[in-house]
Amino acid sequence: MSELLARHRAVIPNWVGIYYDEPIEVVHTSTLYLIRNQVELAEKIIKLSGIPNAKVFFTNSGTEANETALLACLTARQANQVLAMRGSYHGRSFGAVSVTGVASWKMSSHDPFGTHYLHGTDRQLPQYRNLSDADYIKACVDDLRALLTAGVHPADVGCLLAEPVQGVGGFTMAPDGLFGAYKEVLDEHGILLISDEVQTGWGRTGAHFWGISAHGITPDAMTFAKGLGNGFAIGGVVARGELLDGIRGNGISTFGGNPLATAAGNATLDYLLSHDLQRNAAVTGGLIIEGLKEAATRLNIVGEVRGKGLMFAIDLVDPATKKPSPPLAAQALEATKERGLLVGKGGLYGSTLRMAPPLT
Repeated sequence: MSELLARHRAVIPNWVGIYYDEPIEVVHTSTLYLIRNQVELAEKIIKLSGIPNAKVFFTNSGTEANETALLACLTARQANQVLAMRGSYHGRSFGAVSVTGVASWKMSSHDPFGTHYLHGTDRQLPQYRNLSDADYIKACVDDLRALLTAGVHPADVGCLLAEPVQGVGGFTMAPDGLFGAYKEVLDEHGILLISDEVQTGWGRTGAHFWGISAHGITPDAMTFAKGLGNGFAIGGVVARGELLDGIRGNGISTFGGNPLATAAGNATLDYLLSHDLQRNAAVTGGLIIEGLKEAATRLNIVGEVRGKGLMFAIDLVDPATKKPSPPLAAQALEATKERGLLVGKGGLYGSTLRMAPPLT
């Protein structure tokens, strides 16, 4: 067995087939051959993940990565139920749409499995609005315990899939520590935890390299995409090896982990680590968020400013009613473009301006 093949087998799931008894290494083709860039990138991601005995499966997108993670966890648990967060978004494929918790982004009412939505990002509701973080976390955990007692049998639940900071949801987020408290309950039943790091990974939140680390835990699996490629299409899942190896049958992603995309991923990851872009996200993000909060005190159309690192959002509201105002957000979107600034628009009500500037 060649040195590269041995490294491949150590970090890539067993069901990823390779041609020939003595596989060959080539420099641009499908993933049916040994790809040095892919193996090297997997080794780096595993080290950074903190997940013990991990392996990596590379895909073309975050959607495909989330599908793989769900498949691994539901197979391991022999389950047909999934927990997700209200306000979440995980992609546009059949399974990913099913766990998405934003009604306007659910493209189908058909589900391949049952989904149960948890509290954690709905502090705006009257019953939670005035609670401290600790009391809100307790209320959410109590609700999870009630769900697993009376609403669904824990043995039927495969995993919780959650974004540490919700993207489409308007950069809404659970208070630090909630997912740690949730994991204590999940662990009692063997239910797995997947952290969707498609938008929060690679140090973007500033304080931590992975968004889930703010909750003091290491998940069973993490999905990633976007930022790793710096414009190239790449995604993937890093998870405990036995989870990924447990997926039945053969499988590949023809161009997932291809030589060009993984070369881009290696270069991007090396650059952001050598230039400490996580620290840059913390420092510059802090300046921007505090500046926005200060400016918001003088503007009666701002409902809330929130964010972590270089992920921040502004909710725009009607100045008279203080209700979410999609028209104001649409107007602001056009006004910023006219001034040479491109921002995003979204949130549960379409009234949120959300921004994630380059980590540089």
